[in-house]
Amino acid sequence: MKAPWLSVIGIGEDGVEGLSSLARQIIAQAESVIGGERHLKLAASLIRGTTEIWGTPFSDGVHRVLAMRGRPVTVLASGDPFFFGVGSTLAKHLEPGELFCVPAPSSISWACARLGWAQQDVRIISLCGRPIETLAPQLQPAARLIVLSADGSTPDTVCRFLADRGFGKSKVHVIEHLGGPDERTQSCLAEDGFSSVAALNLMGIEVEAHENARVIPLVSGLDDDLFEHDGQITKREIRAITLSTLAPKAGEVLWDVGAGAGSIAIEWMLRHPSNRAIAIEQNSDRVARIGRNALTLGVPGLQVVEGRAPDVLRSLERPDVVFIGGGLTSEDIFIQVREALRIGGRLVANAVTLEGEAILASQHAKYGGTLTRIGIERLDTVGRLHAFRPAMRVTQYATTVSGDGA
Repeated sequence: MKAPWLSVIGIGEDGVEGLSSLARQIIAQAESVIGGERHLKLAASLIRGTTEIWGTPFSDGVHRVLAMRGRPVTVLASGDPFFFGVGSTLAKHLEPGELFCVPAPSSISWACARLGWAQQDVRIISLCGRPIETLAPQLQPAARLIVLSADGSTPDTVCRFLADRGFGKSKVHVIEHLGGPDERTQSCLAEDGFSSVAALNLMGIEVEAHENARVIPLVSGLDDDLFEHDGQITKREIRAITLSTLAPKAGEVLWDVGAGAGSIAIEWMLRHPSNRAIAIEQNSDRVARIGRNALTLGVPGLQVVEGRAPDVLRSLERPDVVFIGGGLTSEDIFIQVREALRIGGRLVANAVTLEGEAILASQHAKYGGTLTRIGIERLDTVGRLHAFRPAMRVTQYATTVSGDGA
């Protein structure tokens, strides 16, 4: 086997002093060394070959590295290059054996050592190129979070976000230039914020929730009031049952057809950080509303497609699971959906009208599956007395696509 042409070396703020003898040797023998301006400066005393600043956009640096395939090239990166780092990005484009990595302790290791936290007990969130709302699902009482900052303004932005959501008493630790001679730690309550922070920093957050804090519950079937909607929303109890039937698994892609407020797609993504969803909605006002709901509930990666199904479905990424929740008026949509689903893919559809029920009954007769009628009754007033008032019944069809066209 040929020796790897590409080496990726993790370097910390302590510079060459923190590198192993192997890492030093690799850097010294490299024909070309590529990295951020800070990384190149930290390793300057070892470099014998040409240097190149990674630059922006990030993808350009990847292309430049790949263009040097076969030559001795070393890429410098912060800490552990396979933890929110360039190592994993480059590895996607390489064959096994092309890359050799010497990691340094990650910023998470350094931060937990400084704060006295067990790494296995913390949740890690990166805000580098990600919206602040990404934090929302992780804000659980007594949680400990490590947050990777985009720049020096991130800590104060995070503090204001926490305070606005009822987490103002959370303790926030900001560690600057972690592991280097200029390391400094500042701590305050989120409601107080920070005035001056170095661009290179990360945060440790001890979450404390006020009694009225906007904590996103760890359940399927969130309260309807957590969503902005115009009445077109799968109600909480029905949504909980529907998500149970959809049975989310990590890494799966969902089509939410006739998404309304986007509640099914959003809760699908909340079940696991690797889950993705595409919400299809023809009403432009609802499309905008779905986007706002996704941000508020911390899943900004939700893809929203404006258009009518089944017309727009052919251009979408192939799904693992499909939910049809909009008004059913014909069986045409099922033809497209069944073609799109892989063998073993799951299909769930809800209907409240007689016409919709007839379509679901027809699908059941042709392809099998299960039909379930769901009834919910809520307490209401009748004059000065009380009684349970039934909501509209929902008929739910569920099936798994098999290899015989079913």
